[in-house]
Amino acid sequence: MGKNVFVNSGCRFQDQGGITIGDGALIGHNAVLATLNHDINPKKRSTMQPRLITIGKDVWIVANATVVPGVEIEDGAIIAAGAVVTQNVPPNVIAGGVPAKVLKKIEVNQE
Repeated sequence: MGKNVFVNSGCRFQDQGGITIGDGALIGHNAVLATLNHDINPKKRSTMQPRLITIGKDVWIVANATVVPGVEIEDGAIIAAGAVVTQNVPPNVIAGGVPAKVLKKIEVNQE
């Protein structure tokens, strides 16, 4: 966990696969970071597959978003409310939807 990270109430971090959170990240109400998945083969369904979730610096994960195993959200990205993040998110974009996709590039001022 980085410096100046804020995690709001009701969040669930299921962290057996590992979670890294960068400096200045904000995580909204009821967000879920889930690092374990089950095998899709019915005969192996009870097999757990842990994978790391990486949250970059200054990322904002808005309320009720879910991040699944193995995802990296790069620096400065925003994850919209209620999004389900199933793939990596590039830096300085807004991603939203189910599954989440890039909706907009964020213009970053150097102030």
